[in-house]
Amino acid sequence: MIKKEKTVKDRSSELKNLIEVTKKKEKVKKEVVDWSWITKILIMSFTISFGMSFVAQMTIPNFNLLCGILITLLFIGIGIMFDIVGVSVTGADEAVFHSMNSRKVKGASVAVHFKKNADKVSSFCCDVIGDICGIVSGAAGTTIALLLSKETGMDLVLASLIVAAIIASLTIGGKAIGKSFAINKSDIILYEFAKFVSNFYKG
Repeated sequence: MIKKEKTVKDRSSELKNLIEVTKKKEKVKKEVVDWSWITKILIMSFTISFGMSFVAQMTIPNFNLLCGILITLLFIGIGIMFDIVGVSVTGADEAVFHSMNSRKVKGASVAVHFKKNADKVSSFCCDVIGDICGIVSGAAGTTIALLLSKETGMDLVLASLIVAAIIASLTIGGKAIGKSFAINKSDIILYEFAKFVSNFYKG
């Protein structure tokens, strides 16, 4: 009984110490809300979401079932790919890219810039692109369910449930596999992404 009480006290003490250390860190580095970035991300989210939703709604209903499925899989794939990049940029080693940048390796300066702004890049890739692709693929799934119901005679509610379940499982499963890959290969993924982006943008 006494041993249990000591264990509880030790845990409580450790938690208090952790809280104190956290407070000290917060005092040293007080984060300021970047309203400019928040405004940009809101505008980008609206614009990209509107554009992708428009493309999906204008194209999928005019295609056959197979084409609609392929386009939806494309949106799911884009979401997974950007989620991988978002995870990679937070886990990559900045020192590696500084070394590459000193040797003038293509894309290294962009990789350094991305790494220095890892929170923003990750937010854009995972939250903006990744989540929007999830929303759009879900909306496209409704159209696919309607096409499936018309072509097969399946009940619309059942078709909607099956399509939604498949899209969700593919998205969640794909991101789960992607995150593991991104953590293990973060430096390589960020470098390849930065090298590609360097063709359009200089860090």
